[in-house]
Amino acid sequence: MSIIEKAVERLEQLQKATAAPVDAEPVAEEIKAAPVATPAAAPASAFGEQPVRQAPVTEALAAAVAAAPAQPAPGTPPSAARYTEIDLERLQSIGIVTPNAPRSLIGDEFRIIKRPLLRNVQGKGASAIQNANLIMITSSLPGEGKSFSSINLAISMAMELDHTVLLIDADVSRPSVLNILGLPPKKGLMDVLTTPGTKLGDVLLRTNIEKLSLLPAGTPHPRATELLASDAMINLLEELAERYSDRIIVFDSPPLLVTTESRVLATHMGQIVMVVESNKTTQAAVKQALSTIENCPVKLMLLNKTLHSGAGSYGYGYGYGYGYGYGHAPKENA
Repeated sequence: MSIIEKAVERLEQLQKATAAPVDAEPVAEEIKAAPVATPAAAPASAFGEQPVRQAPVTEALAAAVAAAPAQPAPGTPPSAARYTEIDLERLQSIGIVTPNAPRSLIGDEFRIIKRPLLRNVQGKGASAIQNANLIMITSSLPGEGKSFSSINLAISMAMELDHTVLLIDADVSRPSVLNILGLPPKKGLMDVLTTPGTKLGDVLLRTNIEKLSLLPAGTPHPRATELLASDAMINLLEELAERYSDRIIVFDSPPLLVTTESRVLATHMGQIVMVVESNKTTQAAVKQALSTIENCPVKLMLLNKTLHSGAGSYGYGYGYGYGYGYGHAPKENA
């Protein structure tokens, strides 16, 4: 066995023995220092040209060993970039449902709001619904509280014993989910659609809410609207529906009357919750918005920013498909 083969074998043995990356530099130096016979120079050709001198094989091998990337040790945890810590006390202070928090009015109201949605996901509704686990939260116009409602609904659903939840910020022109959660911008949906080779698993964020994951809107793109209506987005939605059929996926969608991408998204949704701001959104706007999503099998209305009529009252208008809502949501939430 040559000195080169011995050195390479030694490097492999060290890596297996330590179960950790081995510094290749000493081995490379050993290879460089090893005495190796230099081949005799070939004679000049009949045309008088000098032969090209080849670098010794040992030098090339030494360089390759030194430059080889270190392999992660077995059991190495996933990249920290795919995990994010949400400040739950901060969320509670701004009126968002949090796990293990004392029972609250808003928590009870979202328990009521999510129940018919979960029944449909579980196939316990009046009829079977295709893609029932794809739930879009939208509104007629900006500022009605759809992102605030999306986050509350996603966290409330994640608190269920039998469900995991993925919250997607699909309002790519005006993303706000990470901002409301107190998190910095991250790569996400736009990066999957625009960067070849980027997969969902590369940008999904695990959180300290055990059953909640996030897909941010991602890197801003000048053609974000067109991308949401593209074939790539349609393929992604199909992948989400099939690959993650056991997971509830909540989309914070753009408003229906100011963009067109939400209407395209709606055609792939199993359920849609439309947020309506109490005492502000007109009946005409609501009817116009509903007409753009008439093909979706399930449409629920959530009446937002209502006033409580008295102690212990919940402040929502109740009825299947109409008037789910809650009070005390700040006016600036979008």
